[in-house]
Amino acid sequence: MFVQFIKAKTKDEAGVRAAMDRWQSELQPGADGYLGTTAGFTDDGTFIALARFDSPESAKRNSDRPEQGRWWSELEANLDGAEFVDSTDVEQWMDGGSDDAGFVQVMVGTSPDVSALQAGSREGLDRLREARPEIIGGYFIAHGDNGYVQTAYFRSEGAARQSESSEPPEDVKPMIEERMRLMGDVAYYDLHQPILRSP
Repeated sequence: MFVQFIKAKTKDEAGVRAAMDRWQSELQPGADGYLGTTAGFTDDGTFIALARFDSPESAKRNSDRPEQGRWWSELEANLDGAEFVDSTDVEQWMDGGSDDAGFVQVMVGTSPDVSALQAGSREGLDRLREARPEIIGGYFIAHGDNGYVQTAYFRSEGAARQSESSEPPEDVKPMIEERMRLMGDVAYYDLHQPILRSP
């Protein structure tokens, strides 16, 4: 899998939404290898988007289309200071993303040991399903020497917040503590009303 992550300040949310809708209806049918998009806006007006393709070659063919270039110019006019991360080092954890999610949290950070953090995404998942049934799953995206982007898809924000405020089971605490250590310097982006698209 190939993922392109985009983060930018929003100048016009309505304009961004209109561009996203137009891409889905007009450009998506011709985007070979396209797997889906997760996007949304945080409370401070940050726009977050992750576009998934089956390979970097498919993503490049899409970006090389003239209509894609015109569409990006339309979208970019509504954004300020877009930052990009491209990666093929992508792992799905639990059930991955879901268009049925009611809340998505995106974590962007640098880890003291990104390999160990990535490996941790594969461990204890059965216990996590039991302890946190509101979590659907997500993706772990590694890039550079120690950078990462992780997405977590929840059935609802209310259920996620309730679980966060509850004391975790004793046998899960060490796993959570180690994970928090490995997450290092991390920023959280909460998408309260995520834009979730699939082919």
